[in-house]
Amino acid sequence: MVPTTLLSRQHFRTFEDRFKGLPIRVRQLSRFVSSADATATRKGLSDGTVDIVVGTHALLGKVIGFKDLGLLIVDEEQHFGVAHKERLKELKSNVHVLTLSATPIPRTLQLALTGVRELSLIATPPVDRLAVRTFVSPHDPLIIRETLLREHFRGGQSFYVCPRIADLDKVKAFLEETVPEVKVAYAHGQMAAGELEDIMTAFYEGRFDVLLSTSIVESGLDIPTANTLIVHRADMFGLAQLHQLRGRVGRSKTRAYALFTVPADVPMNPVAERRLKVLQANDTLGAGFQLASHDLDIRGSGNLLGEEQSGHIREVGFELYQQMLEEAVSALRSGGVEEEAEGAWSPQITLGTPVLIPEDYVPDLTLRMQLYRRLGDLTEIADIDAFGAELIDRFGPLPDEVESLLKLVFIKALCRQANVEKVEAGPKGVVLAFRNGTFADAAGLVQYIAAQGSLAKIRPDQKVVLMRDWPKPEDRVKGTALILTRLAEMAGKAA
Repeated sequence: MVPTTLLSRQHFRTFEDRFKGLPIRVRQLSRFVSSADATATRKGLSDGTVDIVVGTHALLGKVIGFKDLGLLIVDEEQHFGVAHKERLKELKSNVHVLTLSATPIPRTLQLALTGVRELSLIATPPVDRLAVRTFVSPHDPLIIRETLLREHFRGGQSFYVCPRIADLDKVKAFLEETVPEVKVAYAHGQMAAGELEDIMTAFYEGRFDVLLSTSIVESGLDIPTANTLIVHRADMFGLAQLHQLRGRVGRSKTRAYALFTVPADVPMNPVAERRLKVLQANDTLGAGFQLASHDLDIRGSGNLLGEEQSGHIREVGFELYQQMLEEAVSALRSGGVEEEAEGAWSPQITLGTPVLIPEDYVPDLTLRMQLYRRLGDLTEIADIDAFGAELIDRFGPLPDEVESLLKLVFIKALCRQANVEKVEAGPKGVVLAFRNGTFADAAGLVQYIAAQGSLAKIRPDQKVVLMRDWPKPEDRVKGTALILTRLAEMAGKAA
């Protein structure tokens, strides 16, 4: 399954050629196919006479039925939504799925990195393949003219890509005026199937020098003679899109060039500027995985259990969430829930106060994530103090949220020492739950609770409730830390 009719046609021809002479029947299903052929293909799929079908979203139609679907291959996976993929899984429960992408969407990359899905990287380029030279430049007619003519005079072809169909007429007039020496073809997804087919065939055969189009050419098109790409208003495209567009050139042994133009007189969006910087810095062969990782940083990982494919990573609890997810996946793969290693468990702490490293304190997301990871590994009080001193030295005085975060990590370390699994603090006190219902100094704990009088009690579910007056979040943090320090001291003496 592929996202566009052009790519469907290309794959269909490749499959036909590859399986020629073998008893394997290959069919195509897209809007390029006549209704009679489409009906015959659907019938062949339902009765099992068609072995391989190459198609677009048309394969997701409710009238499509497969006799015995065994393997599903999704090319250019980043173009398909979560709903599309779930619909494919509904076709058959035990179907093998292979998804291909140079730039997986953040959600898919996150699934792979956490072990929910298996990941395989192809990092070795074909022999003699050269990296595409990438340039970001303000829109300049002279540079565009030189770029297109250089490709024209070395016998090659060029792509000129616009973000919107509305831009095509204006850019076509600009090219006719600026570079009259080249022949320009014109293509977009709203054209009639026959017309689009004719234009693409003519471009394949070299009858045009420049293909002016929308991002319809983004997905997997393979034209070895096209080795120059110019993108109009590159700031309006996503990072993965720009990398995919760059992948349309440099598909032979010839050096290819990609020019991303931005408006000369309009200030650029900071996120768009960051995307273009990342793209220019990662122009080596096989850089798609690094780009997808940057895309994950910029856009966030999305919702693993829902349909959102991207979204800002919530820094609070992100590391703990990752760890729990990895443990759950590992347990499922081993066939059961494994016993937690000593020291591997993590207390659950709810204090009702913001605990994070704000963007205006540490602007770089990658650096923030590294700091969270380091914080998650700290268990000693001295190490937490040293980490706080390092933050002050590197980034300046600590904001309230960061001070609360360090205190939370301190409380977490105390919870481990006192074997407290869960802490829930509110304006009227705190509830403590002990891991496996045990405490190192049970007699000392009973004595401590008795000394509190009416301000403390043990609930039937073995949770300890301590009544306090903590109207402010900072009171809750300090009070909880004091209580757990006392419990940790008691546990330490008993040990």
